[in-house]
Formats: sequence, C-alpha cells, structure tokens
Amino acid sequence: MAKIVLGIGTSHGPMLVTETEVWGARVPADKANRHAWQGQSWTFDELVAARRDEGLREQITQEAWDMRQRLCQAAIEELADRFEEARIDVAVVIGNDQMEIFDERLIPAFGVHYGDTITNHEFSPDRMAKLPPGIAESVPGYIPAGGADYPGHPELARAIIAQAMQDEFDVAAMKALPKPETPHAYGFVCRRLMRDRPVPMVMVTVNTFYPPNQPTVKRCHAFGKSVLKAIANWNSDARVAVIASGGLTHFVIDEDVDRVFLDALRSADMSQVEALGEAIFQDGTSEMKNWVPVAAVMADLGLAPHVVDYVPCYRSEAGTGNAMGFVYWD
Repeated sequence: MAKIVLGIGTSHGPMLVTETEVWGARVPADKANRHAWQGQSWTFDELVAARRDEGLREQITQEAWDMRQRLCQAAIEELADRFEEARIDVAVVIGNDQMEIFDERLIPAFGVHYGDTITNHEFSPDRMAKLPPGIAESVPGYIPAGGADYPGHPELARAIIAQAMQDEFDVAAMKALPKPETPHAYGFVCRRLMRDRPVPMVMVTVNTFYPPNQPTVKRCHAFGKSVLKAIANWNSDARVAVIASGGLTHFVIDEDVDRVFLDALRSADMSQVEALGEAIFQDGTSEMKNWVPVAAVMADLGLAPHVVDYVPCYRSEAGTGNAMGFVYWD
C-alpha cells in the first residue's frame, strides 16, 4: 500500500517571492480596502487606531523586513530539503484558488484535478499590465519563465475522488484546469518546495475565500480524513507527501490566532481552532483551512509537527501583512 512519509504546511504569499523593497507597494491597496480582523470588518484607519499600542511601527522598518525575509527564506529551504530527502513519488497538494482558474460563475467548495497535466502558463502582457503593484512583481515566484506543464497523477486523484464521494463529499472533478495557469498556491510549491523539479501531483482545491460555500473548519478536517483513507487504500508502493499551501493570518496579522492554530497542530486537536468561529477565517486567514485536512491526516497517522519557523511579516502600522508559517511532519 501507498505510504505517507511527509506532511508539509507552508505559507505562499507574494512577500515570500519579492524583494523587501517591494513589500510597501501593497500598502496603498491596504488603505483602500476593508479588512477582516477579530471577526469584524475594519477600515485601515480603524485598524491603526485599534492597534496603536502594539508597537507596529517598529515592525515595518527596512531592517525588520530584511531580517524577517532571511528567516522565511531559510525556512523554505529547510522544507525543500525535507521534500528532497523524502524521495517523494507523488504529492497531494491542498490549496485554494483566488479567481485564477475559477470565477464567480463557478466556485466549487472542494475540487480534485484528475488529468494528466497541470498547466502553469505565463500571463499575457495585457494581464500582467493590469495587476496591482506588489502582485505583478510576485508572478515569477509562481510561474517560471516560459511557463511549465506539471505532471498530474490521475490514478491517485480518481481514488481520492471516489473515496470523497463515498464519504458524501460532492467534489468537483477537473480533468483540465478551467484556465491554463496554476493558482499561485500550487505554483509556489512546485517552484520553491520542489525546486522546479515537480513530482506527479494531485491538485486539491478548497474554497476558503469566497462566500457563500466556504467549507467550515470541521468540514475541512473531515475531508482530510477522507483523503487519508483514499491514500491508505490505494494499491501502490508509492511514497506520498501531503502538502498544505497558504496562511497564516493575513491580510491583517493576528498572532493570537496563529498561536492557537500552531498549538492545535502540536496537540493534534482542532477543536480549539473550531472554537474561534468561522468569522475569523475570512480573507487570507481563511487559507489556514488548507492546513486543516493535512493536520487531520497527520494526527491520524500519529505524526508530530516540527515547526521550522513562524514569522509575522508586517507591512503597515495597521497590522496588514502576512504571518508566515513553515511546518513539516515526518
């Protein structure tokens, strides 16, 4: 039978694939948008006022940014080393789409790609020109020059789909991507953790971001158990990695929420995360739900997490930015 030999949870945000001099380019967008924090919606100025006693100005100097980026890059390289050392035959990568392959006409709660090829084509010049500052600069971190075609793994993907249906998850089945680029959640894994040498991959999507059909933390946990059953029952001697891509808290960082989440990984008990309430898991913070299925898999296997690092990368006095987490199980 197939054997899960590695689990990984990694952040994937644009701050990880751009120079720190670019980090501040996102602040005008931060100021223009409303943000989810502590279960409510806030303007930038409201956040600045609410967080004025946290000393966030000290967190957004160039020196602080450079130090945090060094920590993040070292953690990514450690995860990539772990992946390489594990001699993985196939990876199940759980991530989310941010209107890259889906759009508001169709957003499945859960989806599984079962085709032979996962396309990661370059953006057209017109699309690149329309991307906001700080995002356009990040694209090469997810899509290599000239684009790429990654190998899928139809056999394992079909097994995951079949098990999910048996377990009453009505997953969307994708033989090809609706659009020819891979969402950045997966491009990051292929480029950085697999170092542009991707193994065959099953791409699993979770709609963490967009109402009205966001799966709950509890539902994501149950889905992870279904994925585990599919892999355990798959008649193969393959060495399997299960990888979560996304998180931690953003676009407003909340270190208290991150602490609860990392403690839940260590205790293999997601009840404390469920107790935070679904209102917490909105915007980028919702991507923690990509980690929840992986946490369920690892808990059932009895594997303890190794937290390589936790690095809150603030970019404004409002607390906007991305808290970066890097964890593995083996």
